[in-house]
Amino acid sequence: MDDKLPDLCDSHPEAVQWIPLQWQDYGAQCCFEGRVRTVRCYHDNSKVKAMLATPGEGQVLVVDGSGAMDRALLGDLIAQSAVDNGWAGVVIVGPVRDTATLATLPIGIKALGVCPIKTQKRDQGDVDVALALNGVSVRAGDYLYADQNGVIVCAEPLVS
Repeated sequence: MDDKLPDLCDSHPEAVQWIPLQWQDYGAQCCFEGRVRTVRCYHDNSKVKAMLATPGEGQVLVVDGSGAMDRALLGDLIAQSAVDNGWAGVVIVGPVRDTATLATLPIGIKALGVCPIKTQKRDQGDVDVALALNGVSVRAGDYLYADQNGVIVCAEPLVS
């Protein structure tokens, strides 16, 4: 799926929503797609870790960390768990860490930036809730497409 987003947006202008954030790529796969699962959390990645430890079946986890850039919501161990469990990707409104290792993992990882500091583990956060990312609604069950042009979501799959 190299450079596919412009064509999808042109072909389905009424169906897609572009999430207007400037993502950075951290995984070895810059192009990925899948059905969405969601986590909302703040300075606590307990729910991210728990979700990515379950069978991903080619899904994409979208994490709303409120854009806080002072705690990494994903690192190498949790990302490896995502790979081991068959997740297609992780999209994080917040930072990641362990970027040299993340770059070697066969998974899509998009985030806003990096931070070397881990989160506290308080088992706080919400799973499979509707998120509002820069004015775009993202719900569990939506479909997400990502490449170097950004991230789009839609209610129905655009490609088979």
